[in-house]
Amino acid sequence: MMQNNIKIAVTGGIGSGKSAVCEIIKSVGLPVFSCDEIYKELCTRPQFLNKLTEEFSGILSSNGALDRKKLAEIVFKDGSALKKLNEITHPAIMQELFLRAKNEKLCFCEVPLLFENGFEKLFDGVIVVMREFNERIDCVAKRDKISLNEAVLRAKSQFNYDNNDFAQYYVIHNDGNLADLRQKTLKAVEKIRINSL
Repeated sequence: MMQNNIKIAVTGGIGSGKSAVCEIIKSVGLPVFSCDEIYKELCTRPQFLNKLTEEFSGILSSNGALDRKKLAEIVFKDGSALKKLNEITHPAIMQELFLRAKNEKLCFCEVPLLFENGFEKLFDGVIVVMREFNERIDCVAKRDKISLNEAVLRAKSQFNYDNNDFAQYYVIHNDGNLADLRQKTLKAVEKIRINSL
């Protein structure tokens, strides 16, 4: 008999392939919730936007929506601004995440800043997606249309995945093609299912 409401976090450094892993999990019919998607949704709620604009000026576009690029420019250059942004956003995101996940038997949650915030304790298991640093930087620069230097800054502002021991977690090494990543992901999901019984 499977336990109820098993929540597995999926994390990894910027550009590691977390979203690709989550798409693979979704493709086999398992529920996946994304902190980034929840954040985008929260940013359309006036109450949440007000909290951000009270703290950061000049982050709204001419139509009154959040200009995420402007906000990113502010916080990735200033550690204390990034800390402040995280203090506003993370509790709201986690609250919404657990609200959505509460009726699922087994679900996966894409949580980018899991270890930075000590959120790993809130989950029943963690999948860590690992990828070589330079590959991650190339991927982020192309994806976000930013310079390699900016991509390095973003990666360096995060938890250092290359110098930590993840023996107690499910680790997926994203070092091959998509078919290879799919195989590794489904293997990890199968282990999680067996361990949840």
